[in-house]
Amino acid sequence: MKLLILAVGDKLPAWAETAAAEYVKRMPREARVEVVPIRPEKRSGQSAERIKTLEAARILEKLPPGYNLVALDEHGKEPTTRELALTLDDWLQSGRDIALVIGGADGLSPDLLGRAQMTLSLSRLTLPHALARVLLVEQLYRAWTLLANHPYHRD
Repeated sequence: MKLLILAVGDKLPAWAETAAAEYVKRMPREARVEVVPIRPEKRSGQSAERIKTLEAARILEKLPPGYNLVALDEHGKEPTTRELALTLDDWLQSGRDIALVIGGADGLSPDLLGRAQMTLSLSRLTLPHALARVLLVEQLYRAWTLLANHPYHRD
């Protein structure tokens, strides 16, 4: 199974690139993670809806056929780490590749949200894009460590 993170935002600070790369590197072969940056739309007086539509088109261009789409959205289900681990286990058992999508500053278009098989929220807090990307890959790694019975998570 592959986990593809399609993330709007192509210029992360060095600390975020380093942190995300570290967790990507730690993932096992059976749950490989690849982060694909998507160029954000320039604001230049465009409406938020127009920006989300243009960014959705770029996201869909990078979405390989056959991947299940999981949207990250503030209104999505906010799982605990253990619940995310169970979800990751379901994904592993299904053998389907998963694309997790992080939207731009305005979020994701309603059309893209409607295509998603699942909608998740990382937090009720508003997170900077770089931090959201790091948090997502770290939580995927932590979920995998729970499945592998590593003493990584504290109850």
